[in-house]
Amino acid sequence: MAGQRGTQVPDLVDLLTRAQRALARDLGAVLEEESTTVDQWRVLRALAAAPDGRSMGELAVTVEIPHPTLTRLVDALVDSAYLYRTQSPEDRRRVSVHISELGRTKLDRLEALATAHEKSLVDRLSEDTVTALSALLRDLRL
Repeated sequence: MAGQRGTQVPDLVDLLTRAQRALARDLGAVLEEESTTVDQWRVLRALAAAPDGRSMGELAVTVEIPHPTLTRLVDALVDSAYLYRTQSPEDRRRVSVHISELGRTKLDRLEALATAHEKSLVDRLSEDTVTALSALLRDLRL
């Protein structure tokens, strides 16, 4: 039994990696309608969930994007007026990133596209499969 488990783990990791890449690629194609990447969408979502904004460090942890890549993403979103930065009055070294009203409007459009895309994926699976897969992934504490 131990031998079987040993061969299943690499297969599971490979399958999950391939699934994640395929899902991100497909979602990326959908979000391209709004000239937005999956990572930009994830940054907008993370900041919409943080009414007081987030520091770049907090944001990097939340979206699991390396700091240099995140800085480029945030810079582009700031340049497009979807995000803005503020300096902390208590600690001038601390800068928070916030979503703007324009960013919220953009996120609403992106969420509609992402929701429709997810629905098309779920429609291809049985309800039991979706429930079991969701429970399994939640249990992994990803």
